[in-house]
Amino acid sequence: MLKTKVKANSITNLTDARYFAAWEVEWLGFNLNQGAADYIEPTLLKAIKEWVDGVKFVGEFDLSSADEVNEIIQTLGLDAAQLGMFTPLATFQQLEYATTLFKEIVIEKETTLAAIKTHIEAFAPYVKAFVLNFDKNNISWSDAQSHNHLDVAQLTTLCQAFPIIFSLTMPPSTLIDFLAEVQPFGWSVKGGAEEKVGFKSFDELDDFFEVLEEEV
Repeated sequence: MLKTKVKANSITNLTDARYFAAWEVEWLGFNLNQGAADYIEPTLLKAIKEWVDGVKFVGEFDLSSADEVNEIIQTLGLDAAQLGMFTPLATFQQLEYATTLFKEIVIEKETTLAAIKTHIEAFAPYVKAFVLNFDKNNISWSDAQSHNHLDVAQLTTLCQAFPIIFSLTMPPSTLIDFLAEVQPFGWSVKGGAEEKVGFKSFDELDDFFEVLEEEV
């Protein structure tokens, strides 16, 4: 069992899916935006779904319409959808009763806590959790700390008010203290390409999950 819920993003292969499922992550995410570097064909996603048990499957979309999201979710039998930073509120309102929804918020160096809260408050009635994505702009925890508006105390306050999942790179030794203090809803990690079919090194992710693993 892990100390926090984990969502694995942008999975493109069965090797990743099995690895994350073995660590008992809560959600497996798959990029369904055609043309994206880590796009996965729906037929491959469906095949992976038949091989992996015990996790929830999430379709990841950027600017797809509510009808498009609904069709894909129903066709593939997915459990949830994650919608992008610029997906309009109307799309969430149309999907409110159709599926479990996540909302990505991409963090930039100039992003303030006030701006994050304003964004969250507009979408909160329709969203299960918000993914604060620092990684998309290569903002590490040390970078974030250099901005006083994103310190631990204020992020803790944000997590007390809203379900927050962090996509944020930090050393495993720092992660455990961060989780204890901030107490987010969950954490996000990313899949990657196989070195060859069926083989991949998971050394960095092993360090991450070993820190998160609860002692029995």
